Amino acid sequence: MIAATAVLISLAAAGCSKNSGGSSSQAGAGSASPSAAPVALSGSVTFNQTSLAKLDAELKSALAGKDLSKVDIAMVVNVAADYWKAGQVGFLKGCSDLGIAKSKCTYFAPPNGKLTEQNSELETLRSQGVTGYSISAIDPTSAAGTIHTDVQKGIGVLAIDSPLPGTDAASLYLGTPNYTAGFQAGTAMKQVLGGKGKVAILVGSLTASNATQRIAGFEAALKGTQITVAQKVNDNLQASTATSDAETILANNPDVNGLYGVYSYDGPALAQAVTSAGKTGSVHIVSDDSDAQTLKFIQSGVISGTVVQMPYQQGYTGAYLLAAEKVLGKAKTMAIVKPYLEKDGSTLSSGVGLVTKSDLSAYQSLESQLGIG
Repeated sequence: MIAATAVLISLAAAGCSKNSGGSSSQAGAGSASPSAAPVALSGSVTFNQTSLAKLDAELKSALAGKDLSKVDIAMVVNVAADYWKAGQVGFLKGCSDLGIAKSKCTYFAPPNGKLTEQNSELETLRSQGVTGYSISAIDPTSAAGTIHTDVQKGIGVLAIDSPLPGTDAASLYLGTPNYTAGFQAGTAMKQVLGGKGKVAILVGSLTASNATQRIAGFEAALKGTQITVAQKVNDNLQASTATSDAETILANNPDVNGLYGVYSYDGPALAQAVTSAGKTGSVHIVSDDSDAQTLKFIQSGVISGTVVQMPYQQGYTGAYLLAAEKVLGKAKTMAIVKPYLEKDGSTLSSGVGLVTKSDLSAYQSLESQLGIG
């Protein structure tokens, strides 16, 4: 983590503005007025690494000399997408740095993004004696009962990627402040459209907390402009569905000149639709996350910008938190974490960034330093 932090500090010194994800007012800086002409985007690829590196060090110090042999943890995400490969790398690196055997650190991504797949894996983990798991829940509502049962049995549950309000895992969320990420995306869309136009939003779920919060932030950033949201479409975690939905939207709504893709696979899916429709340059795409295909479309100019998270840190710090909760107990772990939380008292931000063509090489350099290529 020291190397990664050093890279981020050097990038910031080179002129990238810091964006820790804690302030929506910062995300809105430099917003275009409704009558402004479209502008080229400039991104930010610094995150919240420095703060999280300090937290990791505190947790590791508190665990020093303690018996970690009974720690058996897992990272359970919501879909098998390129986005989560960075999380997997971070999780396994966190386990390694703590001296936890790889056999006691399970990573699982549902192949088809199905709730049944995620639930089945959780059942397997329980039968194998898991002591704690981080989870990006596919359906937070249906997960509430399961989480309650697990917590009552002494299993630690950590919300990552998407908060779990109303559940026994609501007290701590490790990930992106999703409203701020959506606001960042809306600000970028406002800039590339010059404050005028019609956009459609495509997302893998219209009920998951990360999705609803991002969409709320996106729409908030558009207030006061002449940009309207024409449609919000649920693609049910399927890239092929996102592409066909976008193709239909573009065919039936010739005045749509902006597309916002909320989930990691949506960016490439929308880029394919825009390219097939021959509307590259006239329909602007703002996406979330940094799949390899998304970055290729950033380079070619098909995608104007993508709001990026730090899934690596969700994996890395997530391993530390789960180990600490098992060994130190939840109260002592939360006492260490508390100074690092956002103002809401429950969000441990992994940061928010924006990758555009102008800073793509800097972001790719960071990925290489983290071993994510």
